[in-house]
Amino acid sequence: MDELFQSPHVVDLILTVVVVELLAVTLIWRRYRRGISPRALLPNLLAGVFLLLALRCALTDAPWFWLAACLAASGVANAADLRQRWR
Repeated sequence: MDELFQSPHVVDLILTVVVVELLAVTLIWRRYRRGISPRALLPNLLAGVFLLLALRCALTDAPWFWLAACLAASGVANAADLRQRWR
């Protein structure tokens, strides 16, 4: 179990779950017009995805600039989410 949590594969698994979540929310929204609009959810999901990618960079010893880029992109997505919610 330690091996799984120290490898980047656990991040890949979580990213897959996030993609499935987005697909499910989109399908429900398009079919029933219920739940959260995918457009409203996207900035929040992107912030999380970029944080997961930053974690993956750290686990794989990727160059520092990839880690920094993922963290910066997460910050931008988080700011977009806050701006959207502030209205």
